[in-house]
Amino acid sequence: MKAIIAEKPSVAREIAQLLNANERKDGYLEGNGYCVTWALGHLVSLGMPEDHGIRGFDKASLPIFPDPFLLIPRPIKKPNQKGYKPDPSVLKQLKIIQNVIDRCDSIIVATDAGREGELIFRYIYHYLKCNKPFERLWISSLTEKAIQDGFKKLQPGSAFYGLYQAAKARSEADWLVGINATQALSISANQDVYSLGRVQTPTLALICKRFEDHQNFKQKKYFQIQLKHRKEYLDFTSQSIEQWEDKKQAEQVLRSIEREDRASVENVSIQTVKEQSPLLYDLTELQKEANRKLGLSADEVLQTAQSLYEKRFITYPRTGSNYIPEDLWAEIPELVRILNTVDQFKPAISALKFGNFNKRMVNDLKVTDHHGMLITTKIPSALTATEKAIYDMIAYRLLESLSEHCSKQVSHITLKVHHYEFSIKGSKILTKGWRAIRGILSDHNNNSKNDDGNSDSKHVEEILIDLPELKIGDELKISQADLQEKTTRPPKLFSEADLLSAMENAGRSIKDKEAQKALVNIGIGTPATRASIIETLLSRNYIIRKSKALIPTEKGLKVYDLVKDQKIANVQMTAEWEMALDKIEKGELNSKQFIMDIKDYTKEITKELLSLSILKENIPELKCPKCRQQNLAISDKIIKCPDEQCNWIQFRNVCGVQLSLQQISSLINSGKTPLIKDMKAKNGKKFSAYIVLKEDHQTIFEFPDH
Repeated sequence: MKAIIAEKPSVAREIAQLLNANERKDGYLEGNGYCVTWALGHLVSLGMPEDHGIRGFDKASLPIFPDPFLLIPRPIKKPNQKGYKPDPSVLKQLKIIQNVIDRCDSIIVATDAGREGELIFRYIYHYLKCNKPFERLWISSLTEKAIQDGFKKLQPGSAFYGLYQAAKARSEADWLVGINATQALSISANQDVYSLGRVQTPTLALICKRFEDHQNFKQKKYFQIQLKHRKEYLDFTSQSIEQWEDKKQAEQVLRSIEREDRASVENVSIQTVKEQSPLLYDLTELQKEANRKLGLSADEVLQTAQSLYEKRFITYPRTGSNYIPEDLWAEIPELVRILNTVDQFKPAISALKFGNFNKRMVNDLKVTDHHGMLITTKIPSALTATEKAIYDMIAYRLLESLSEHCSKQVSHITLKVHHYEFSIKGSKILTKGWRAIRGILSDHNNNSKNDDGNSDSKHVEEILIDLPELKIGDELKISQADLQEKTTRPPKLFSEADLLSAMENAGRSIKDKEAQKALVNIGIGTPATRASIIETLLSRNYIIRKSKALIPTEKGLKVYDLVKDQKIANVQMTAEWEMALDKIEKGELNSKQFIMDIKDYTKEITKELLSLSILKENIPELKCPKCRQQNLAISDKIIKCPDEQCNWIQFRNVCGVQLSLQQISSLINSGKTPLIKDMKAKNGKKFSAYIVLKEDHQTIFEFPDH
């Protein structure tokens, strides 16, 4: 009997069905010599300081270096109490896995084929003190053929030792940095808990720096002159190359140009540009485009893609590659044939050259753990609107990748009036190529800039303008001349798409050119984890979504202000770690050396954070209104009496408004806050009210007389 451990019940059912293991049991499926069970994500995690017998948030205990790390069943928060307890559903599933393993001779690992999937199994394996042999099922798709092929090519567990070492090192590094930094800063901040992390803090720093640059930007007015022309029945415009800050000077130039009435062609540059077809989506590219075009968050895209994968409609989504291996190329025509049975895709497929597909996506050397995202041979049904939108993006991208390049004629014309130069830019499609698939001939959204100032899009577009034939020396009549008032623009606030780009290309923002060269294409986080990092910052109330932008909260800016000059916020350091983890995976670096370096780093940041002088005198000393003995502890979320017998408490966030220190002082000292505006009721309506402290020490609203 063989045990198979999948990552989720849905994947376990697909595998069990193929193996004819159809007898349902409690927590597993059995039959044909197999027991197929599943984890529920991370069933086992690293223990907290308390599990190691170390008192948390105690300066004398820091830094905390468990040796060895304890593995514990994933805990959940105790309801209405401090601390955590084991999750009953986790304990139950671990017991089922233990029973399944005990009955079997060997194990087949069928958790997701990647770093986290490997860690999920290995932590369970070590927690249960198992020593049975195991093999690895490594697949990128849940189709019947992919699973069958995977079972024919089962690999020994030892082949993935490097992957496990990298996953374990990442997990322990995050614990060491996250736990010690969080506790050190919280102690410095008078026990107000500020969570920090190896990846989340540099990511928060990116958002806050961009926000501050945006806020501090001083807008300047400038003026340009636009001329209108007409030739061969075509209307077009030219723009002054010079920009004037002085309006009077610009008006003088405008008058002299109006008197002249003609412009002469000074220079003509016409180039034919080949715009290569886009490659397949990796996860980050899919998240960026879906954020820009559909307004979906990175996490929504990941969850949707994961759902499509588990329904067998697409291949494995947590990929960092845009390519496929040579041996998969033979299956591509079948995928196109499948799409051709769906009316929606027929017009696009008619633009493809069968028998002469573009093979640019094939590159064995550039396929990492998984290849670029593909559809499968299973035609989708019963999709939600979001699932359909994401599936369509992946399907159309496949067709675009197989298409020929788009050929364009790009014109740059320089005109002169007196000694002032004017520019005309034109772009004309010669052959549509891949742009015929979706009919997107000019995509203005692709001009967004990422954090390093480079265009984030792979295909930067000119606006399509058909120009008449122009040659040097031609005279063009000026039909109209206008003065345009413009303002310089501040750096754009991060959207999720822009932030994903900044995380992916973190190496480019490093000023040291040698370090930048070493870290080229190394980002912070991985394609599989970047969405969860953004969600962590949101859940910790460090950032909020406002329209499409990610904005730091007061709390987020406070944390950034405290740590921006500390090592914990260093993007370069984090990018270097990602590079080290990659080397561990490839067997080029010893994980013990990496953890030793992390411990040295942890000592430094713990010392830095404990030495921070955080202004505590801003927090007023207020006596508890109930016991009248203790000074109230005022944190980001609550105001409470530290005496557990008294336990008076007031939440700071009331109907969407956080009470300021001034409002809290007024409430405690005079029993009533000033009028608080813009609070939001459950029905979404805004209202204004006073908060009043009653004789029984509870608080109520008092509404102003209308």
